[in-house]
Amino acid sequence: MTDQDKTRVLGNADGLAGKVAFITGGGTGIGLACARQLVEAGARVVIAGRRAAVLQDACALLGDAASWEVCDTADEAAVSAAVARTVDRHGQLDLAVNAAGIGSGGNLLQLDTAGFEAVLRTNLLGVYAAMRAEVAAMLAGGRGGSIVNISSIAAVLTHKGMSAYCVSKAAVNMLTRCMADDLGHKGIRVNAVMPGLVATDIVAELLAVQPAVDAYRAQMPLGREGMPDEVASMVLTLLGQRGAWVTGQCLAVDGGNSLRSAPDFSSMFGTAVT
Repeated sequence: MTDQDKTRVLGNADGLAGKVAFITGGGTGIGLACARQLVEAGARVVIAGRRAAVLQDACALLGDAASWEVCDTADEAAVSAAVARTVDRHGQLDLAVNAAGIGSGGNLLQLDTAGFEAVLRTNLLGVYAAMRAEVAAMLAGGRGGSIVNISSIAAVLTHKGMSAYCVSKAAVNMLTRCMADDLGHKGIRVNAVMPGLVATDIVAELLAVQPAVDAYRAQMPLGREGMPDEVASMVLTLLGQRGAWVTGQCLAVDGGNSLRSAPDFSSMFGTAVT
């Protein structure tokens, strides 16, 4: 069996072959891993992000089935235009992965209201803006669709000194559930995955501090950080036919971390309230 035949079989098994996907934060990390697996399953993908050079490099790796759009999800008009161009280019939108997000640190006294708002603007309002455009395109196409939002175990486990991030991801979970309820009768499914510690650019600073990594691993029954492809595999299950009766769910992909608790390294990074 050729590689092309294998791709066709995988795509048919998932119902993803021939589908069109829009992925925010698609140039790096989990978003890029999702794009790669979707292409391998026979889908066409449009990856979106703020940095053209990063997106160009990603598309060079993904091949002819991928294209890119520069947009900041915190800018609703920009993300709406990017989705509209995706539909103009491919004639439809079937799938979406909202992976764009930022990390944050700082306790209540360190992070002012403007800083708190900036995290919410990207991690929550950016997802909301992207979903508004994605859902409108799916409804216009009349084919239904599937959306997966990238949340975090910080949505369900407190992380000391990371209140803005935790609140933003908890809100993404509830947004996911509400939208699944609102849109199910239109054939649009909405789910979220909640990664634990995954080796991506957004946590590079943390991964460089071995005591912090060790503290995380101690809370994981599987005892190791995850890889982007391991999260992407769950995303594809939710996007595709094998997840056809799943909606409104927020699934942890975390090596079992959420069975226990988040590590406390607030003193290590100077975010403890003193």
